[in-house]
Amino acid sequence: MSKVNNLASIIGPTAVGKSEISLYVAQGLDAEILSCDSMQVYKGMDIGTAKVSPQKQMEVKHHLIDIVNPDQEYTVVDYQTDAQKLIKQLNKNNTIPILVGGTGLYYQAVVDDYTFYPMETRNEIREKWEQVISEKGLEYAYEYLKKIDNDYAKIISNNDQRRIIRAIEVYEITGKPFSTMQNLNPDKYNLSSVGLYLERQELYAKINNRVLDMLDNGLIEEVIILRKNGYNQDLKSMQSLGYKQICYYLDGFLTKEQMISEIQRDTRRFAKRQFTWFNKDKRITWFDVGKHTNKEKLVEKILKHMEGQLYKV
Repeated sequence: MSKVNNLASIIGPTAVGKSEISLYVAQGLDAEILSCDSMQVYKGMDIGTAKVSPQKQMEVKHHLIDIVNPDQEYTVVDYQTDAQKLIKQLNKNNTIPILVGGTGLYYQAVVDDYTFYPMETRNEIREKWEQVISEKGLEYAYEYLKKIDNDYAKIISNNDQRRIIRAIEVYEITGKPFSTMQNLNPDKYNLSSVGLYLERQELYAKINNRVLDMLDNGLIEEVIILRKNGYNQDLKSMQSLGYKQICYYLDGFLTKEQMISEIQRDTRRFAKRQFTWFNKDKRITWFDVGKHTNKEKLVEKILKHMEGQLYKV
């Protein structure tokens, strides 16, 4: 194996099948998996974030899952620091690290080695936009962000009030889009990046069915337990897909049918944003999961592709 910093990744939109495929690929490479999911870092949020089961985590070692409580702040800078430390250690042990997930900002921060510059804060700007959101809704602020910094808007959730306000704040302080405020080092790793996708209608059908499966498997009960433990809807973690809508349902603002419909709709929209973001990275080699009914053959193709890039003379 080359002495350079090797890094593999399996990315793509939600519900496409990344977790299942990555387990087989990791076993074939004798690799370990680094979750690249901004919500799987939270303890107790298992069903709604589609975490790999503890049994599967025993078959292939996983990292960056269940590392903070839902009321703890965990930023992209924290993730980058933790991920790069693990990547360095795994390479030192001649073990391939595989980033697996769909959080575009986390992925890009690692593979392109973003340099995040500390920026000043101005409470008056934050308070102004908190008031705007209170009066006009979060969607209004998100639409404004799309006008001033569409690249950043594409990679964050339209429900992420903290990041939306922060990006607007930086723009109003500097006059520059937040997405342009980082330096990149795309050559830090010997990278082999694979993307999984499905044709839109097939993916959307999978998303709709997965939401129903999550509810059948106890997602509402999971949210009830989180709330009993003091994790309320004001938290960033509880604003994520599924959890927010279930909170509205439990509080009587949505019927069960409305709650299901909104989770499915917002997840479809999120998947579209994920694919749009990842599709800009020309280093990613894409595989159509729908054209590979035989998963073993798909895994073989991915392994062959990765081995050709990661194992060098």
